[in-house]
Amino acid sequence: QVQLVESGGGQVQAGGSLRLSCQSSRSLSGLNAIGWYRRPPGKTREFVARLDRGGSPTYSASVTGRFTISRDSAGNTIDLQMNNLSPEDTGEYYCKAVTLRSDDYWGQGTQVTVSP
Repeated sequence: QVQLVESGGGQVQAGGSLRLSCQSSRSLSGLNAIGWYRRPPGKTREFVARLDRGGSPTYSASVTGRFTISRDSAGNTIDLQMNNLSPEDTGEYYCKAVTLRSDDYWGQGTQVTVSP
């Protein structure tokens, strides 16, 4: 099992910034990938950003240039710096880890609300 705990969600006005953190019980070196998904109100969950085992980032087109995913030196904390937020970024943000066996593990989520 991989335990994931998100934090840092909150309310911000359009154009503002938030920084989300995901604390993982397993280092990125022991995973295939770890990253972030989000579920806007009334919509399905969508990919946001991830790091592969070597630390290479991938971003969805909608957040490229605005969001930055990073890790601490130990690989147990994954941050998502979100800049220039818009109301379309509102949603529940989830940390997701993929094990070396390709099993998925999810955190409980943290709410992000962006006001116009």
